Amino acid sequence: MMMLYLQWRVAPEIFHIGSFALRYYSVAFMAAFLVSYVLLSVVFRREGTPPALLEKLTIYIFVGTLAGARLGHCLFYDFDYYRYHLWEIILPVTHNEQGWVFTGYQGLASHGGAIGILLAAALFCRRYQVPYSWLLDRLALAVPFAGCLIRIGNFFNAEIIGIPTQLPWAVIFTRVDNIPRHPAQLYEALCYAVIGGWLWYAYRYKQALSRPGTIFGWLLMAVFSVRFGLEFIKENQAAFENGHLLNMGQLLSIPLIAIGIYCLYHAKRKYGKREPD
Repeated sequence: MMMLYLQWRVAPEIFHIGSFALRYYSVAFMAAFLVSYVLLSVVFRREGTPPALLEKLTIYIFVGTLAGARLGHCLFYDFDYYRYHLWEIILPVTHNEQGWVFTGYQGLASHGGAIGILLAAALFCRRYQVPYSWLLDRLALAVPFAGCLIRIGNFFNAEIIGIPTQLPWAVIFTRVDNIPRHPAQLYEALCYAVIGGWLWYAYRYKQALSRPGTIFGWLLMAVFSVRFGLEFIKENQAAFENGHLLNMGQLLSIPLIAIGIYCLYHAKRKYGKREPD
């Protein structure tokens, strides 16, 4: 029986103006920050934290995420190219027959983004005297939904595709090839949305507030365990990963899972069975 798979033919650009193109991924990336801002504003308002602090935090996290994700891609996945094109890390333009073309930051790595967020949050806490574990627990409530939107952007870009499959919900990314594949981006997006809902449930009902660092620990454990597992049904992102037991995404997930385990252990050991305030 012939299967009727979804033929994904959507172009990654919404529109062109000269050499500039607005991509669905760019919209998803900005939507991720907007949704995160709205969710954190709910948290700050609920806890009586000054809104001005959130505005300052947004700048730190935006810069940290973009810088970390960009450097993560350039160093972890495509270092052989960018070590000879250092300026393209910061200024995403390339030259072809039509002249100079703005390409946008198409190479962004989620692990680098995670590291960038941690460093930006640390700098923010030092500058404004905010407890680090308190802030990480609150950021953890927004991160999964941001990740969900970014993976949807990856789906529109027909990137981070899955390995071939004959499952009825397989997708043919026609800009890549004509092979039915796992829509791995959508699997990941769905998992992140579920994780985000679970963390909000824990937060709203004060399940974890009595142990600072617990929500953040759960975030790292859940998100990067999902990432580690789903890598088995994804195509490798770089040629050097071929033939290896674990790819770069899995290798980078292991230390973050370990940090999550440590956060949970530390919170339990330090705060025990302390009741929520």
